[in-house]
Amino acid sequence: MNTLSTKLSAALLVIVVFMGAAFYGVDRFQTRAYYEELSQQLNAPIAMYVTEQRQLIYDGDADLDSLRELANHAMVINPTAEIYLLDPAGRILGHSLPDDSLQISRVELAPILTLIDGYAQLPLHGDDPRSGGSKIFSAFPVTSDIGLEGYLYVILGGQTYDTLAGDIGNSYASRTSAMAVAVIVFFTALVGFLVFRLLTKRIHRLSNEMERVTASGFNSEPQLGPVRNDGDEIDALSQAFSDMSDQIRLQIEQLKENDRLRRELISNISHDLRTPLSAMQGSIETLIIKGQSMTSPERDHYLRIARKHTMRLGTLIGDLFELAKLDSASVTPSVERFSLAELVQDTAQEFQLDCERKNIRLEVDTNCGMAYSMGDIGLIQRVLENLVKNAVQFAPEGGEVTISIMRHDASVAVAVADNGPGIAERDMPRIFDRFYRALDGDEMRADSSGLGLAIVKRILDLHKSRITVTSKVDTGTRFEFELPLGQRVA
Repeated sequence: MNTLSTKLSAALLVIVVFMGAAFYGVDRFQTRAYYEELSQQLNAPIAMYVTEQRQLIYDGDADLDSLRELANHAMVINPTAEIYLLDPAGRILGHSLPDDSLQISRVELAPILTLIDGYAQLPLHGDDPRSGGSKIFSAFPVTSDIGLEGYLYVILGGQTYDTLAGDIGNSYASRTSAMAVAVIVFFTALVGFLVFRLLTKRIHRLSNEMERVTASGFNSEPQLGPVRNDGDEIDALSQAFSDMSDQIRLQIEQLKENDRLRRELISNISHDLRTPLSAMQGSIETLIIKGQSMTSPERDHYLRIARKHTMRLGTLIGDLFELAKLDSASVTPSVERFSLAELVQDTAQEFQLDCERKNIRLEVDTNCGMAYSMGDIGLIQRVLENLVKNAVQFAPEGGEVTISIMRHDASVAVAVADNGPGIAERDMPRIFDRFYRALDGDEMRADSSGLGLAIVKRILDLHKSRITVTSKVDTGTRFEFELPLGQRVA
């Protein structure tokens, strides 16, 4: 099974086998080293004992008969010992072995001198003439009346020891030790597998929940049970998946809502484009068909109709482009300090003629003085124009539109109010939606796109400002927003 617990168990098995083999090898090495150290300590006097028995070198010549006799006596003490007689340069003068059994004819003196000086760290190895390798040894200088004649060099673990050591490697004790290591490895791996199965059980459950939620298209909620805030990494992963699932579900719902709004927007755009286009087409066709028989006032009438709907179409297209630009990431407010009172006065002047045609009284209340605020003056002017235009359009003949500026501790508020028909309570949540029309509202005004309030909302969102609406049917409507107070720079 290609599961996490199986992989972890396999990894543990490899580690345990490696550690077991390493432990077995280190144990064998340490055992051998301990034996060699102990053997070298116990057998260190052998060379001295042999040397004291007889004179083995006379004027540079080795007494081989005496050497072989003493070697036989030494083997009683250590049956694995091999004795060599060396000259002062380390060359082998004689030995107790067959003549053709040596691999080297000279022994390195450095280990011998170290051992004789008594500063050696045991076990100390020297050259083994018989094998060409290195083994523990005993050594003692051979002297005479004329001085140093050479060295007696005793290999403590000769060929006999190698044979015995090889047999011990296949012994019952060695096999038992190897079997014990194997059993420890097996049970360690088994316990590790059970532990990993227990530890990965929650991960397996989380994986199944992920598959189930994914298969449902994130329509179902994860059933993970209680998740501890102070839990381990698995709890954190479960919480992260739960949060991610909730976020994806919200995004899916938002996408569905956006798709619905997109279809509604396309439908509204199509309707609002079709209406002026149809009117323009009808007027133009009438002029083409009856142009010669029409009087001048009749032609002017149809031309004014075409012009009116052309202006309405231009306004709609312009507002659509503006709203699309505001919705993109290409618009960033250029914040600066400006006089909000002056901007309000300028905006009121733009609508003075429209108000006079409808006999509307337009009042501007700037009793707070020269109120300065922070924002993009061009975008805020667009907000004021749309709000005042909306108020003038819906104010009745002989009505009233008021623009007020109020200064607070850290902000400046602007309110635009009219005494028009007001907004029904059921329509209030959607008045900033694009192309939204009240269920019982009047037909869209000829020069209106239905996007003015949506543009206002988007611009104020870019300024991180909130717009509030209060309205009462047959009484009027009031829009209000705030901007940060502009501090005078010294």
